[in-house]
Amino acid sequence: MITLLTILVVIFMLATLGTLFAGMVGMVRGSEDLHRSNALMRWRVTLQGVTLVLFALLLFAMRG
Repeated sequence: MITLLTILVVIFMLATLGTLFAGMVGMVRGSEDLHRSNALMRWRVTLQGVTLVLFALLLFAMRG
């Protein structure tokens, strides 16, 4: 269980980081597609939330 949670936390952390970088690259390029930028930031917040929940579950599992 701990191994699975650790792997999931790492995967979601990397997904969050990838989404963040994709949004930053779009801003640096001066992309006019505001809908895409907004969607990327919503995805980043969602992935970040899932990562935090998984991390809390991992800490809870390691404690018990």
